[in-house]
Amino acid sequence: NCAGGITPWKSWITCEESSLKMSDGMEKDHGFNFEVPATEKIGITDPLPIKTMGRFTHEAVAVQPKTGIVYQTEDEGDSLFYRYLPNTYGKLHNGGKLQCLSIKEWKSADTRNYPNLTSDKFPEKKSFEVEWIDLADVEAPDSDLRLRGYKLGATRFSRGEGIWYGKDELFFACTDGGNTRNGQIFKYSPSKFEGQTAEKDAPGKLELFIEPNNIETFQNCDNLTIAPWGDVIICEDKKDARIIGITPQGKTYVIAK
Repeated sequence: NCAGGITPWKSWITCEESSLKMSDGMEKDHGFNFEVPATEKIGITDPLPIKTMGRFTHEAVAVQPKTGIVYQTEDEGDSLFYRYLPNTYGKLHNGGKLQCLSIKEWKSADTRNYPNLTSDKFPEKKSFEVEWIDLADVEAPDSDLRLRGYKLGATRFSRGEGIWYGKDELFFACTDGGNTRNGQIFKYSPSKFEGQTAEKDAPGKLELFIEPNNIETFQNCDNLTIAPWGDVIICEDKKDARIIGITPQGKTYVIAK
């Protein structure tokens, strides 16, 4: 189980960072999300997988408070960025639609910026309009959602990890993306009609918020949150890890070592 995330309706979504199956010696197939009540009343909750949220190597989730849309990251070297549109606000088990993000003007874009990739470099601080692709067969017995989505035009990321919803925008980390493989942080600004038909006329926007070119900026960002004053707070996934703040202008500072 990995980072997971809180919901506005007082629960916790815990995420399985696994794609192990019964055929691998497990009692059940894995790769799902589970909801846990956040309450002072101690008890046992039935571990019921929310299968309509997709089966993949989950990392973390963030919920848009107004709509209940759940954004999801995937910890794979060729991952996608997902959202889940629930049929009923706050009732994730009641079913919904799973989609993946695609840049409108750049189908099957590759944001990873690895030095050995032949694709065009994905630029920092440039905002791209997006659209969302519906995904079928979301229980994915072959663990291939990310591959099918990419063929349909979805945008590819390098190991999506921590994610947090701030004020009308969310940030998520890609742990080993970038030219120096030190990681990237992306910003997604939802449409004012997020999840509705009208969003095609006012689409959400994706931006590579920061990609460090030296280890002083940060290395391998993992979990993150957003401070009350608007800075992104990240922790590194390294042996000598630090906690680092990033201002809205992209300036970094060390909080702890």
